[in-house]
Amino acid sequence: MSYGKEFIQELENKAKKIRTGVIECIGVGVAGHVGGSFSSADMITALYFHKMRYDVNDLKKPDRDRFILSKGHVAVLQYAALAEAGIIPKEELKTAKSLGARLQGHPDVIKTPGIEAGTGSLGQGLSIGLGMALGQKMDGYNAKTYVLMGDGEIAEGQIWEAAMAATNFKADNLVGILDRNRLQAMGPIEERFNTNPLIPKWQAFGWHVIEIDGHNMEEILSALDQADTIKGQPTLILMNTVKGKGLSFAENVVGFHNGVLTQELYDTAIKQLA
Repeated sequence: MSYGKEFIQELENKAKKIRTGVIECIGVGVAGHVGGSFSSADMITALYFHKMRYDVNDLKKPDRDRFILSKGHVAVLQYAALAEAGIIPKEELKTAKSLGARLQGHPDVIKTPGIEAGTGSLGQGLSIGLGMALGQKMDGYNAKTYVLMGDGEIAEGQIWEAAMAATNFKADNLVGILDRNRLQAMGPIEERFNTNPLIPKWQAFGWHVIEIDGHNMEEILSALDQADTIKGQPTLILMNTVKGKGLSFAENVVGFHNGVLTQELYDTAIKQLA
């Protein structure tokens, strides 16, 4: 499907708003996951504001598409998307990680509307998403489940158990999205726990793999559309991204995996995203 420049620009502007929401969530003087939130922000925008079918007035509608944030430590990214979609108030973003607030460091499926699973113990999201995707099929719904993973996270063995099972059960309504920003908490993936080569591994596990620039909105939309056409096997969208994308001081800086913003950096971020 071809998308007009105006629509692409609209989504790109929305992605800036979501990044701004992440900064507001994190605030000043408290550690927050800037890097991995910003690397995935463009894909989240495409999912929430174009691809996924859901009803903001009925978030439990059984035939909805579902999104699982397997790398749950970047919950602030999903909160920003939920606020932009009108599911939670934008003013609530500034309460994130406060005592008693419903927006905590990892997603809470009980307290927070729009959250499909409590995640953050890394490696579990693909299994959860597979179960949901198979449930959608059993119930006869023409719906998809999207699971966002990190490239550090896939060192967890449970990811690969789920990958095998998804192929075995022909879960073609399951779309894995891998944020390949090449940095994990303590350094480069290649130096900490090298999960490469990624494409032949996922293909060997029976997945259809689509590699894209995770900051190119046209490529993101095309990959999501292509996933709709794949039958008999799950799809993995491998996004090549930049950790901290959009902030001059945070791009490819491992310290902003979970970094603290000073007032000066906070103000700089808001200006750069304006």
